Amino acid sequence: MEEYIKNIDLQNISMQTLAFIGDAVYNVYIRTYLASQKNLKTGALHKDSIKYVSAKGQSYIVDRILDELTDEEINIYKRGRNTNIHTVSKNVDVIEYKKSTGFETLIGYLYLKHNNERLDFLIEKCIECF
Repeated sequence: MEEYIKNIDLQNISMQTLAFIGDAVYNVYIRTYLASQKNLKTGALHKDSIKYVSAKGQSYIVDRILDELTDEEINIYKRGRNTNIHTVSKNVDVIEYKKSTGFETLIGYLYLKHNNERLDFLIEKCIECF
């Protein structure tokens, strides 16, 4: 995996690509957390994960952790949030969708920067939101 990450230029990567990676990373964190809390069937785990990983849930989280972000993180979040989005899920409004895209962009950025300590800290704050 490290070989692939080395080939990614963080200065030139698109915000949508960072969000794409961040979505997957965040999902793994949340699924791991939920699996560690309960021994449930996968359907129930998936249902529990929705409040954390949905655009609505991520928008809610962003509103609560924004004060925890550094200036650099806020800049990355805003760049992701303000990127042109061509499609929006039918179950969420555009503002929530943009906020969740910014959040996923930040998660992807921290992951690719290998800033695991900060990533762990922020995701722990996300978990505490619910």
